[in-house]
Amino acid sequence: MTPARTGRRPGDSGTREAILQAARQSFGASGYAGTTIRGVARAAGVDPALVHRFYGSKESLFAATLDLPADPSVLLPALLGEGLDGLGERVVGTFLTLWDATPGQGPMLALLRSAVADETAAELLRDFLTRVAMGPLAKAAGGDSPDLRASLVASQVVGLAVSRYVLRIEPLASTPAAELAAHLGPTLDRYLTGALGSAPEPEQDEAAVPSRRRRHARSAG
Repeated sequence: MTPARTGRRPGDSGTREAILQAARQSFGASGYAGTTIRGVARAAGVDPALVHRFYGSKESLFAATLDLPADPSVLLPALLGEGLDGLGERVVGTFLTLWDATPGQGPMLALLRSAVADETAAELLRDFLTRVAMGPLAKAAGGDSPDLRASLVASQVVGLAVSRYVLRIEPLASTPAAELAAHLGPTLDRYLTGALGSAPEPEQDEAAVPSRRRRHARSAG
């Protein structure tokens, strides 16, 4: 009896698609944490080595299931390779340039729309932001409280995506990517590497302080 074949299927394209389909089902049903390379390989009927061969890491496989225009695991080293100075502007500029060049903004826009009402979609979006994109970026930037910093950056990027691509708020929706990146970059820089905490209180005119205190005392009386 001929033993059952394992490993490569005839034709790389068929193997890739089988792996990708199995991964989509697993990430959708079990989330990022509950998905393993071995489990995806088993569902696809291939050897785990083939999953690594075609997609590398679990992070890259997850990105592939979202049909992103670029792999964050490749983009992030390039963004960080230029140093921390201007990192926020490069992040926003890269994000917008990729999305603007993707017809209809791809499946990520559908995921963004769905995440508002569907918990499965919301979990997938959270996993992407925290585990694949903003989480690794914040950790690599080297600041304290990387999880908080990642969530702050994610809030800015998701808010930008919703405003520009879903709500299409003008003039933000039609402003060139480079201009928006220049506006928003310093905010992301502070989130990634700046001091986190309450904003400093504005300087007060000492001459005005007593009069304000007197007005407060009269109103309290």
